[in-house]
Amino acid sequence: MSAGAHQVKSLAHVVREGSISGAARRLGVSQSAVSQHIAKLETHVGAQVLIRHRDGIVLTPVGQELFQLADQYAALDQQIEERLRGHAALERGHLTVIANAPQPALSLIASFSERYPKISVDFTLYDWASAMQRLNDSKVDIAIVTAPTPSESLFIKPLKNARYVLYARHDSPLAKLTTASLKEVASQTVILPERGSLTQRVLSQAFQDHGVQPRRLITMTTFPVMKEAILQGIGIGFFLDSSSVPEDRLVEIPVQELSQEYATCLTVPKHKMGLRITNSFLHVVDDFVGKIGVR
Repeated sequence: MSAGAHQVKSLAHVVREGSISGAARRLGVSQSAVSQHIAKLETHVGAQVLIRHRDGIVLTPVGQELFQLADQYAALDQQIEERLRGHAALERGHLTVIANAPQPALSLIASFSERYPKISVDFTLYDWASAMQRLNDSKVDIAIVTAPTPSESLFIKPLKNARYVLYARHDSPLAKLTTASLKEVASQTVILPERGSLTQRVLSQAFQDHGVQPRRLITMTTFPVMKEAILQGIGIGFFLDSSSVPEDRLVEIPVQELSQEYATCLTVPKHKMGLRITNSFLHVVDDFVGKIGVR
């Protein structure tokens, strides 16, 4: 006897949502129904597929192998349902979007939400390594990621190119500079994201290559926390230019040694490319690229 569609879809959504309750909300069923589907699946395969911890769901090796197929099945099932409904306007649905910086992701989501107001969107910021891991594990629908690692399983579309710049408060000793050097930066307290961030990797390498050691380094978790720390006068930081909405109290200063540009890209697991909801987001992206061009 083969595993049922409900069992396979339940596994896909439990992993993607990170909990039984989240999967139940997405599927429109009770938590007990999802739990029963998972239990039946485990009985069918003769092995445990999920381990539940206080911090969330962890896949067993068997579960990891099944999830890749289950997620593809869930995407195909959604595509079939969309075809059966015909070409009616998108009136419901759910999209999971992640990024490693607020912009241009938030601008794209704002445009998408204006065009498709009945589609719900979950958005989360991750460091670069975590974002790529979630993409490769098929746990998201769409990612806006800088310099994504090429993969045969991913569709990648460049959106914009940007270089790293220095962010400093308007009253910082560096604020009046038209360009800064890493040596000048090293005299200040430098705020960097934690390991796993592309920014952390690029800046650590740049300091090493140019023989510069900042007098003090502070690591913080996320983009918003770093930006707030700069506003509070704790130190200076580095971000890709135009990666957030301009702030009157902050200045962006080019850095002489950081001339390389990095492409921020739309990145989608290829098996999700046939979904109407995904294609609708791609249309918004096409309009965005058409307006700004890829420089």
